[in-house]
Amino acid sequence: MSGICGWIGHGAQDRELIGRMAVPLARFDGSAVHQAEGSRSAVAVAGAGDVHRQEGLLIALWGHPVLRDAALAEQASVRGTAAVLAAQRHLGAEKLCALLGGPFALCILDEHAGEAILAIDRLGVHPLTWQLAGEALLFASSADALVRHPLARAGIDPQGIYNYVYFHMVPAPGTVYRDQQRLLPGHYLHYRQGRVETRPYWKMTFQEDGKRSFEDLKADFLAQLKNGVREASAGAKVGAFLSGGTDSSTIAGMLCDVGGVPAETYSIGFAAQGYDEMEYARIASRHFGTKHHEYYVTPDDVVAAIPSVAAVCDQPFGNASAVPAFYCAQMARKDGVTRMLGGDGGDELFGGNERYAKQHVFARYEQVPSLFRKALLEPAIFNFPGGDRVTLLRKARSYIEQASVAMPARLETYNLLGRYGARQVFTDDFLAGTDTSQPLAGLAQTYGASEAKSLINRMLALDLKITLADNDLPKVMKACELAGVEVAFPFLNDAMVAFSAGLTPQQKLNGTQLRWFFKEALKGFLPPEIITKQKHGFGLPFGVWLQEHKALQELASDSLTDLKSRGIVRGDFIEQLTGTHLREHAGYHGTMVWVLMMLEQWFRQRPGS
Repeated sequence: MSGICGWIGHGAQDRELIGRMAVPLARFDGSAVHQAEGSRSAVAVAGAGDVHRQEGLLIALWGHPVLRDAALAEQASVRGTAAVLAAQRHLGAEKLCALLGGPFALCILDEHAGEAILAIDRLGVHPLTWQLAGEALLFASSADALVRHPLARAGIDPQGIYNYVYFHMVPAPGTVYRDQQRLLPGHYLHYRQGRVETRPYWKMTFQEDGKRSFEDLKADFLAQLKNGVREASAGAKVGAFLSGGTDSSTIAGMLCDVGGVPAETYSIGFAAQGYDEMEYARIASRHFGTKHHEYYVTPDDVVAAIPSVAAVCDQPFGNASAVPAFYCAQMARKDGVTRMLGGDGGDELFGGNERYAKQHVFARYEQVPSLFRKALLEPAIFNFPGGDRVTLLRKARSYIEQASVAMPARLETYNLLGRYGARQVFTDDFLAGTDTSQPLAGLAQTYGASEAKSLINRMLALDLKITLADNDLPKVMKACELAGVEVAFPFLNDAMVAFSAGLTPQQKLNGTQLRWFFKEALKGFLPPEIITKQKHGFGLPFGVWLQEHKALQELASDSLTDLKSRGIVRGDFIEQLTGTHLREHAGYHGTMVWVLMMLEQWFRQRPGS
């Protein structure tokens, strides 16, 4: 996917500096790099993008943005999008960003005014990291590029490490580096003579009292879906991820319709009981008539991929599904595919995650009058003699305990780090530099920023940031970058996002029925087995394989042994984790082994850190 990097406010005499910064951006896909320099600014774009230069002004775009205004779009087809934006600078940052749709990262560097604008797309498909270094503003889509600037400070932030172990990724705006931050989705940064401020130019606004008929909505939905796939497919040889779930199957089917020929689809399987979903991918492939390709990932594949996955991620990243996603994309690349289509975003737009139904059930407890709960119900249940031996009472206690936790902290009641306890996992010296309340405080801030009235839409707004922008999109983007292919997400088309915001809460979550409208609208298009199946995806059976595969055991053991010496994680916790815990429940505790192993692997790929 490549990226963007640059600076303003630094008059380096080293004319090769911007080229060296850009090296990490194109190291996996070998994309061409386009760069431009001013007297106190420079920018480089690797891969898809556009660079415009005029006296004292540099403008660069990374990605495939579109101009919403038809007349401006026509001009851009001749002059380039960056040149058109140069002529529209008088509009100001917010209106300028609003002109752009699709995935992008933007920089405008105005040396005469001593100003800069950085911005990323509405859903954060394209990331952007920045750092203020004295009077200079440094930025890059990858921290690996940013730290190559001589003014960059690359000290590790313990809070970033703590947040990583908590979430298995580092949520924006934080990073793993002490003095770096990332732009939030739909935000821009304004720099002026050594000062910065960040503001939103867009946020998800839900219209919760929709009055449109189902048939009208269905027709609009299918048209938007087809258009999104058509736009995502333009200008490339495309293939599609196919897990056999509703989202990937929908994209694969629409790709067949749009292209008029069998779509190239790619699936990953695992020879491990309870993890292989290949049969559902085959059902979808037969139904739509795709040209289907399969690969079964092995433990040896995992061992081989781990260092590369750690290398391509500029932040510590612990989503193990990046490994099968990489092998899927690699398989497509060998077939000459240059862009993969992913179904990411469907859950967060239409209400597809199991926790939405679960939280709906917990929220019912809040509707019980407080006096009745506190004075009668809870004393009766918690004080009942021998209640811990009665299954129904144990379940009632568990339900009340969880339902009594306020949102969004209730979403993290099963958090691995929370279950172990921070002081059992981390050393005292490491914890002295962290705020253990920060992860939940960050969740609460994001959750509270939404103006949605319904629980489901508040959860969707949270997941658009935490689950999608911070986790799922980087997973697929980095996996495809490692394989040397582009990736596009048709569900994240701006028109589709706006459409989903207009659905009522009940059309997303009907009681405890997930993504009600989505499934009803696709009846007759998707196979019935796909509509009714349980969500799965490319989950990796790491904990199971770790019990029996020697090379995987050695890699994990070697990684965790080295991690001990960094003074972050307690040695006795690592011993307990790889001993007693793993034997008791390989799948559950194997996740923490993976998270810590990938942390060490990330450090190894960056000796300077």
